[in-house]
Amino acid sequence: VSWLNLTLQDSASPVMEQLIFFHDHALMIMLMIITAVFYTMISIIQNKQTSRFILEGQMIETLWTIAPAIILVFIAIPSLRLLYLMDEIHNPVMTLKTVGHQWYWSYEYSDFTKLEFDSYMVQQEDQPIDAFRLLDTDNRVVLPMNSPIRIIVTAADVLHSWTVPSLGVKTDATPGRLNQMSFSINRPGLLYGQCSEICGANHSFMPIVIESVSTNQFINWVSKMSESSDDW
Repeated sequence: VSWLNLTLQDSASPVMEQLIFFHDHALMIMLMIITAVFYTMISIIQNKQTSRFILEGQMIETLWTIAPAIILVFIAIPSLRLLYLMDEIHNPVMTLKTVGHQWYWSYEYSDFTKLEFDSYMVQQEDQPIDAFRLLDTDNRVVLPMNSPIRIIVTAADVLHSWTVPSLGVKTDATPGRLNQMSFSINRPGLLYGQCSEICGANHSFMPIVIESVSTNQFINWVSKMSESSDDW
């Protein structure tokens, strides 16, 4: 997250890198189309050579039928490749279960016993001065970087959507249904997201904060959380 950021967030996963590449690829194609159409319009406006006897132009009609089909192929092939890449589950080393509630998230580390917690948004009056407004939570999701992670998402009441833009992850949380996605975080830091489903008046107050740490730090955090839950 960056202040006054007008472009996409910096990627934190290989999938998001590919999404940014595809965005730039499609943008360049669109720019070439706009340039060609604009040039043609200016040429037609300035051209005084007209003829009321021209009834058809088979060559130009053939070109403007075939050219869009070829352009769509150049967009569709990388798009389909990326779609199947996002849907693939690559032998995850751990599973994170996420349940959407009104208006907070519950997390459960299924591979570890007694490791679950709720994550609420920190109220504005309780936030430090340098925190991101309406984006910080009282309990952050701690995950190891450079590790394939599977996330299983569902909801307890209404539709929600677990979305982290810098990971390229957007998974609908549907009551009575389990959806899953896989991702790998390739850098340490804090990653922010929100519920992106219009699940009610307060859906934008369901922030997601992921703290990406090294494997050793993650193991220490799991041990600490497990000991505190046993004491409780």
